[in-house]
Amino acid sequence: PQGDYIDLHRKRYGYRLDHFERKRKKEAREALGIKGKMFAKKRYAEKAQMKKTLAMHEESSTRHKVDDDVPKGAVLTYLLDRENTTRAKVLSNAIKQKRKEKVGKWEVPLPKVRPVAEDEMFKVLRTGKRKRLRFTKAHVTHPELKCTFNLEIIRVKKNPNGQMYSSLGVMTRGAIIEVNVSKLGLVTPAGKVVWGKYAQVTNNPKNDGCINAVLLV
Repeated sequence: PQGDYIDLHRKRYGYRLDHFERKRKKEAREALGIKGKMFAKKRYAEKAQMKKTLAMHEESSTRHKVDDDVPKGAVLTYLLDRENTTRAKVLSNAIKQKRKEKVGKWEVPLPKVRPVAEDEMFKVLRTGKRKRLRFTKAHVTHPELKCTFNLEIIRVKKNPNGQMYSSLGVMTRGAIIEVNVSKLGLVTPAGKVVWGKYAQVTNNPKNDGCINAVLLV
């Protein structure tokens, strides 16, 4: 076939000495954008590998004299198996100790006595996930009007289960809560607007997911 004179010449006489270099440079000029970056990265890796190989060959070919001065901490061959506490050994022991402490975290804790500051001693600790429901509104029924209103809860006045429940603001069945009745437009005989009134919880809030209460008139 015609036009194969270049291939024929190469087969007879081989490539130009700078052929591959020229080809590589041409390819490098063509590559733009992400392709260029990828090519540069590949070339960078190739060069690094080449340098390493050259250095390795140089090192093997060069002859260097052995130093007469003995390095510090050197041990004779027949003493190598003797116990010699090194920094690495100390470090590994420390790591093992830490691991042991971690494992012992779930065992019965033995109190490590340390001085405790007064504010730390008396501060309120709050840990764990908050799992309780927080209600800000209640469905309050007016016994005389026979209507139900969605009113804001001001506070828990009294919980029949105990003083602690009342102080924590836990609402259970039968608890007395104070609600904001300004929506209802109630007024006192003196003509002042009533803001807060007590209501009694009639349902079980944790089961229903809402609070139903009856206004105490």
